[in-house]
Amino acid sequence: MCRVYGASADLTEALMALAKETKARGWWHAFGDVIPEGFDLYVGLEEAAAQLDVYEVGLIPGLLQTEEYARVVIEVGHAGEDPAEIERRIQFRVKRGVVLARVINPPKVTVVLNEAVLRCPIGGRGVFAGQLRHLAQVSGLPNVTIRVLPFDAGLHQGLMSGQFTILRFPLSGNGKQTEPPTVYADGYTGDLYLDKPNEVERYDTAFKDISGKALSEEASRRLILETAGKYEQG
Repeated sequence: MCRVYGASADLTEALMALAKETKARGWWHAFGDVIPEGFDLYVGLEEAAAQLDVYEVGLIPGLLQTEEYARVVIEVGHAGEDPAEIERRIQFRVKRGVVLARVINPPKVTVVLNEAVLRCPIGGRGVFAGQLRHLAQVSGLPNVTIRVLPFDAGLHQGLMSGQFTILRFPLSGNGKQTEPPTVYADGYTGDLYLDKPNEVERYDTAFKDISGKALSEEASRRLILETAGKYEQG
């Protein structure tokens, strides 16, 4: 088709790469019965991404959740559902985190957490302390950065944007984008995907503002561990 329509070499390469991806079934297809409608698209993008920039305002991002923390969140979000389905949802969420430490081309992940995330002991003190210590451990990976945006940061663009993730994808052999950067924002009744350059640019600007007002990586890790210790002490 590319030859018939006279597509450029760059476009042909990108489309061929995309065709290969669509033929391959990802691990998440085995959980198709419990993946929220439309979220399989996000998981595919997450697996393919070379870089993830994440801002979260209320919960630990799914990619970083422990099994115990995920269990509490999922049980509340799917109250009344069959216990077997709940268990599969939990395993699906935990399995997503494997991408962070994969051997081949793990994504570069930068997460900024609003301090409110650290002050809401979801699951009780023990579960939440374990979740915070998991965050500190994951932040030790060379490709993962976790920072905290403190309450005293004052006005920042995250107050207007809400939570979001910016996904960027590997470049082709000649340095061209194989896929455009995409912004993902999950909502209570639906998800939002944005890939127009002006839309991505606005979220880029917001993330730079948020990051500029966040604590350093070292100070964030210290705060996370100190907070975990307080919850452990009861």
